[in-house]
Amino acid sequence: MLNSNHITDLEKIKINISSIETIKNIKLSNPLTSNNMIIVMKRFASKQSIQHMIDYIESVKLTPAPLYGTERTVIAVIGDERTLNRSHLMSFPEVSDVMSVLAPYKLVARETKYENTIIKLPNGVKIGTKQIAMMSGPCAVESQEQLDKSAEIVAAAGTRILRGGAYKPRTSPYDFQGLGEEGLKMLRKTADRLNMAVVTEIMRVDLVETVAKYADILQVGTRNMQNFDLLKEVGQTKKPVMLKRGLSATLKEFLLAAEYIMKEGNSEVMMCVRGIRTFETSLRNTFDIDAIAFLKKETHLPIIADPSHATGKADIIPAMTYAAIAAGADGIITETHCNPEEALCDGAQALTDETYPMMIAQAEKIAEAMGRTL
Repeated sequence: MLNSNHITDLEKIKINISSIETIKNIKLSNPLTSNNMIIVMKRFASKQSIQHMIDYIESVKLTPAPLYGTERTVIAVIGDERTLNRSHLMSFPEVSDVMSVLAPYKLVARETKYENTIIKLPNGVKIGTKQIAMMSGPCAVESQEQLDKSAEIVAAAGTRILRGGAYKPRTSPYDFQGLGEEGLKMLRKTADRLNMAVVTEIMRVDLVETVAKYADILQVGTRNMQNFDLLKEVGQTKKPVMLKRGLSATLKEFLLAAEYIMKEGNSEVMMCVRGIRTFETSLRNTFDIDAIAFLKKETHLPIIADPSHATGKADIIPAMTYAAIAAGADGIITETHCNPEEALCDGAQALTDETYPMMIAQAEKIAEAMGRTL
C-alpha cells in the first residue's frame, strides 16, 4: 500500500474529481439542498388539499407553481427550498411524494409532469392529444380578400387553426412589415367566419395586450426566443403561447426559454421547431427533426413542427411534414397562399389550393400508421 507521500499527481487529480462528483451527486439527490423541489399530490387529490399546500408554500415566502393534470396535480416550488422539510411536507393530506428535479427547467420537465399537457382552444381544437393539430395560412396578411381565399383553402382541407402575420420581423427594413392591428382585425374576422382559431406572432412587449385581443395563440418567433421581457409578459397572459426555437439556440436554451413563460404562471405553452442555422445553404434552414423526438422525451409540453421555415421550399414541405409526424410532432404549422407568385412574403415556401389538400390526404395516412389522426 502506498502512503500519502507516494501518491502521484495523477492520483491526486483522480481523487479530487471523485470528491467533486460525490458532492454534486449528494446535492442533486437531496431535496433539502437542491433548488428544484416538486410536491406530487395523490391521484384525484381534492381542490381543498391542493389549495392548502399552495397556501402553506406561500406562507413560508416561496412561490408555488401548480401543474394541473387530468388525474394528478404537481406543485413546483420556486425559491430557496432549503426552508422546507420533506418529512413535514409528507404529513400533509393527499401528498404522494416530495422529490427533486435534476433538470434546470423544472416546470417544463417531463420528470415534473409525466402526463402530457393538453391545450384547448376556444373553437374546440385540442393540442397535445393523439389528434395532430394542423395550422396553416399565409405568411403575412396582405388584404382581406387574400386572407379569405387562403383561409378557405386550408379550412376546406379540415384545418381549424389559421396562421397569418400582422406584424412581420423581416431581415431587411425595406421588406413588407405587415398591416399591424388592421391585419389582426382581418384575421379575427376570417377565423370567426370559418370557425377557426388564430395564431399570430407577437414582437414587442407593448403589443401583447393588443395581439391578445384578437389571437387565440400568441407566437413568439425565433428572433425573440430569448427576449426575456417578452417571455415574461406573455407568461402573464392567459393565452396559449407557441414558442419557436432560436436560429442558433441549443435545446437546453430552448427549454429554459419555455421555463421563463411558465414561471410567470402560464402553463399553456407549446414548443415549435422551425429549423436551425447551419453551414448548409441549399435550404433556408436545417430541419431539426431530431429535436422533436428529444423534446417529446424531455418535456410534457406539445411539440409543433414548422417545415415551411425549416426548408423554404414548397415542393419538399410535404415530405418534411410526414417526417415530423413520424417523429412525434403534436402539430404542424405551414404556409398556404391563394397566389404565391404575388405573395409579399415567403411565396417560395407557400403551399397552394392543389398542394395543400394533397399533403393533408397523405399526412392522414402517416398519422394513422403512428396510431394518431389529423
